[in-house]
Amino acid sequence: MANFSTHGACPSIKNILLLDSEGKRVAVKYYSDDWPTNAAKLAFEKSVFTKTQKTNARTEAEIAMFENNIVIYKFIQDLHFFVTGGDDENELILATVLQGFSDAVALLLRNNIDKREALENLDLILLCLDEIVDGGMILETDASVIEGKVAAHSIDAGAPLSEQTLTQALATAREHLTRSLLK
Repeated sequence: MANFSTHGACPSIKNILLLDSEGKRVAVKYYSDDWPTNAAKLAFEKSVFTKTQKTNARTEAEIAMFENNIVIYKFIQDLHFFVTGGDDENELILATVLQGFSDAVALLLRNNIDKREALENLDLILLCLDEIVDGGMILETDASVIEGKVAAHSIDAGAPLSEQTLTQALATAREHLTRSLLK
């Protein structure tokens, strides 16, 4: 597969990471072959977390360069949001994706943004990632549009996962697994 991430081409996202305050995975999505193995992905996540954890990215997004990648990141409560692009990508576009993702998560979690709430609503966060980026191509960055599409996918948009019956929750999980396997 050719890499079309040259100037003038469509912006391309390499990955979106949502890590906890210890650098552990909450939700991640990779759109590039730069990290071919799970071990390589985990090593990248650890290095990004280690290099950013002492910064204060709580009020606004910060930018850093890692291994020829631009990483835009923001911390909210005990969640760390990261969006990675190639070193030739536009930082503002990456920041817009990050903002769309973090705002959509805030809407989906009803502004109760913490690891426990994120894990309880992991299906919604993974759907959110699918609505924002597909195969590295940016689809949507407007948080309310993303949240609306995610809510439409959900079996009962009004009920959080914790209030669904076990059967509904299993059906939702099965649907998400099927959808991810078919990609």
